[in-house]
Amino acid sequence: MGHTTRSGAYGVDYLYRAAIAQCCVGENLAQDAVYPALSSDSEGQPLDGSNKYTLHFDKGKLPPVDGFWSVTAYDGEGYFMPNPLNRYAIGDRDKMAVNADGSTDLYIQSESPGKDKETNWLPVGQGQFTLLMRLYSPREEFLEGNWAPPPVTKSR
Repeated sequence: MGHTTRSGAYGVDYLYRAAIAQCCVGENLAQDAVYPALSSDSEGQPLDGSNKYTLHFDKGKLPPVDGFWSVTAYDGEGYFMPNPLNRYAIGDRDKMAVNADGSTDLYIQSESPGKDKETNWLPVGQGQFTLLMRLYSPREEFLEGNWAPPPVTKSR
């Protein structure tokens, strides 16, 4: 997932400040919130709802935040995708199932991964989509580059 920790504090980098002003209302300081985005899987292929994906967090490797974190899927035009659960984001405020080894898997796909896995399902529609992770009050571990979101892998 791509991200920057330069957001919100531009100093004398007037070109960067102007670019942000042109596209956005502004940015939070990285210490407040960062938004890593991803539009391709671990093989470099565009994320597409015709595939099934897993976002796997090893035990103790969930996003390091003092606030909260979530993952949201957006369609090719930047909108939420209608889905049977009316779920548009999943994160630490949800009651997700944990694997026997303490790891956590998020299932990112258009169809249910099965009733037993729906607590960890982020529904997507057909077609290409982008994932946006929101990290509020990220810890130094992230800000210093010692933690990065894991890749999204195609389920076989």
